[in-house]
Parts: sequence; C-alpha cells; structure tokens
Amino acid sequence: MTELGNNAKAGLVEALNGALADTFALYIKTKNFHWHVAGPRFRDLHLLFDEQAAQLIGTVDDIGERVRKNGENTLTSIGSIAKATRVKDQDDVTISADSMVEELRDANRKLHDRLNEVKDESEKVGDNATSGIVDDWIDQCEERIWFLGQTAK
Repeated sequence: MTELGNNAKAGLVEALNGALADTFALYIKTKNFHWHVAGPRFRDLHLLFDEQAAQLIGTVDDIGERVRKNGENTLTSIGSIAKATRVKDQDDVTISADSMVEELRDANRKLHDRLNEVKDESEKVGDNATSGIVDDWIDQCEERIWFLGQTAK
C-alpha cells in the first residue's frame, strides 16, 4: 500500500472504525436474537442467527487489522463501539421472531451502507488491499440481507 499522510487516510480509517462498530453491534444483536428467539420457527431461526453471528465475528478481526495496517487505532471499548455504531440496540427479549428477522435485515442494510463507504474511501486513497477485502465483506452482508429478506416474507 502507498504510504499516505494521516489526513488522506482519515476518511478511510473513520469508515473502517464505523464498520467495525456496526459489525460488533450487529454481532451482539444477532446473538441476542439467537438466544431469545421463540415460536414455531425456533430451530430454523436459532440456527440462522447463529450462522450469521459467526460470520460477523469472523470479520471483526479483519476490519480491526485493516485500521492498524493503516497506522491508526481501532475502537477500544464497548463505549467506543456504542458511540460509533448506527445499529440500534434491542433489549426487549419478548419481540416476535418476525420482528427479529426484520430488525436484523435492516441492521445489515446499515452495515452494507457503511461497507460501501469503506469501499469508496479505500478507492479514494488508493488502498487496493482494503478495496479488495471489503468486496468480500459486502458480499457476505448482501447474502445475510437476502436470507433475512426471504425469511421475512
């Protein structure tokens, strides 16, 4: 990667840390729903949510390492995640399975928007490695949105 000044990378690092925050928050929300889903579709949704949570947590380290490879600092705490995320908390463990599916679909859409910001910023600064890697993250996110959208029908 070409060595760029901190000002040139600021937008990319902000987008990466935003994606990191959204991914962590979405992971927690997905595990929450995995643990609390109930009803006739329990088994299918319990397994779907667990698969999606595993995929999300698998991305967290990659995003954080992209920030570090750009010579910057990542998020450092639950508080820093809460400040940076666009994914809303859901503490009501009694919401319906349908509502859980819809909330996860919508939260993944927010993450998708953020990942597109990472893509745009990485291309602006010529960070080809990040630009290539984020394509995989976007593809995974699109698959989650697709699965959840089909489940919500």
